[in-house]
Amino acid sequence: MDYRKRFVVDSGSKIHLKDIDPAYAGKLESREEAEREIQRHVARLDALQYLLYADATQSLLIVLQALDAGGKDGVVRHLFTGMNPQGTAVFGFKEPTAEELAHDFLWRVHRQTPGKGQITIFNRSHYEDVLVVRVHKLVPKSVWSERYDLINDFEETLCQGGTRILKFFLHISPEEQLRRFKERLDDPARNWKISESDYTEREFWPRYRDAYEEAMERTSTEHAPWYIIPADHKWFRNLAISQIIADTMDEMDLKVPAARVDLADIRRKYYKEEELP
Repeated sequence: MDYRKRFVVDSGSKIHLKDIDPAYAGKLESREEAEREIQRHVARLDALQYLLYADATQSLLIVLQALDAGGKDGVVRHLFTGMNPQGTAVFGFKEPTAEELAHDFLWRVHRQTPGKGQITIFNRSHYEDVLVVRVHKLVPKSVWSERYDLINDFEETLCQGGTRILKFFLHISPEEQLRRFKERLDDPARNWKISESDYTEREFWPRYRDAYEEAMERTSTEHAPWYIIPADHKWFRNLAISQIIADTMDEMDLKVPAARVDLADIRRKYYKEEELP
């Protein structure tokens, strides 16, 4: 199945998250069935990242958004750990600092975007400024409602500079979220991840749903598409995202660049004749 076509948010389309099954897994029955495909895509990503780094003419920005326990950390851990850290960065956007608040809302974001040959993963992103600020009324509607166009312009600027952008919303159900919270509660190694706000934020679920729907409707473009990934099954989430990223990188026409020196001259200078092929 082509998961890009299956899960992309078409530009200008209307979204109703309540009608999208977060437990969807296609015809797959289990993690074991998907694991071989996941590993194949992860191997593709490793090879493609090498080409991206060597080519050094393009870059890739991956945006991960989800409600709490949606699986952002899991995606990073399972899909990107095989990549060379020299060409990969992960950045998480938390509550803005005083310095960041003294600038426009995109200032702190632009500083973290990938350079040529690099992959950057945003674990939360500039979209917090049309999500959490809207849900909790941290700024007036007159402010956050203007930010969709600013985000579109920002992302278009990145694309014109050679950055491909992929944006993923990890779609989980309220029931699955509560189950994952319980797992953290019962696992001493993960107790540190639990906070009271995890539970109190659940009362805002309808507001977050509305905010995500409008954000994706207003900012899914041909050059920076959103994908809604059913994420109740972690293994299916990983399969879909790994395929989408690998297929997109395949289309970037990445190539190993030509040598920058005279190879024949290097051979003559530094190798004996009997050592040469």
